[in-house]
Amino acid sequence: MYGITIAFKRFQPGGGMLSGEWVGLLYFKKLVQDPTFWNVFKNTFILSFSALVIGFPIPIIFALLLNEVRNNKQKRFIQTVTYLPRFLSTVVVVSMLFNLLSPSTGIVNEIIKFFGGEPIFFMNEASWFRTVYIASDIWQFMGWNAILYIAALAGVDPNLYEAARIDGANHWHQVVHVTIPGIMPTIVITLILAVGNTLNLGFEKVLLMYNPKIYETADILQTYIYRLGLASQIPRFSSATAAGLFQAVICLVLLWTTNQLARKNTDYSLW
Repeated sequence: MYGITIAFKRFQPGGGMLSGEWVGLLYFKKLVQDPTFWNVFKNTFILSFSALVIGFPIPIIFALLLNEVRNNKQKRFIQTVTYLPRFLSTVVVVSMLFNLLSPSTGIVNEIIKFFGGEPIFFMNEASWFRTVYIASDIWQFMGWNAILYIAALAGVDPNLYEAARIDGANHWHQVVHVTIPGIMPTIVITLILAVGNTLNLGFEKVLLMYNPKIYETADILQTYIYRLGLASQIPRFSSATAAGLFQAVICLVLLWTTNQLARKNTDYSLW
């Protein structure tokens, strides 16, 4: 935590953590005056909240559908197939994306050409970056993220379903009025944590996927901080730390706000 003080100092490498002149909020002022910072903040915000809105419900839906599978062998097979991508390294996943989406040999473009379309260089088009990132994230983490909901579904009292059937509830009504309320505490808590973590995108994945042609949409806070602190000829450690602290404060505000809304509108919250 002491390293945070670098954001308020004129830090020089080799001088130690205690060295450097205190400059107050100077680097934060420079940060908000930098047009590049606001562009990467916009990209981070759009990408992270798009991933949240699209990606958050999918593991829940998957868990609900999997809960309807009565054949245990089929259920275990589906679980295994959907869990496995989680254990692939980021390098492997991005390599697969480049191969699958290649304009010359990728299977996706082969399908497009089969139907008379023109090949698309997905990995070199700024307009496609967010779609590719979110879709690949869903594929990789859907099964893994569903584990919590599958466990929560196992804890729903079977007597509630029996009571609902006696009252004349059909299968859909049982899902809406028994199953979903039964896992609602898990949904609310994971949503609070997900919102609090929205701006923390996968740095390694973006770094491997992006190039100057797609900076327009692919450049995010993490890559911006990386360039400031490590990738520039003259490292700007204080500016990079200020940007990282700014991001952490925004995440904390989002977490607190979401928790307050959840506590006000439901009976569930982190604190």
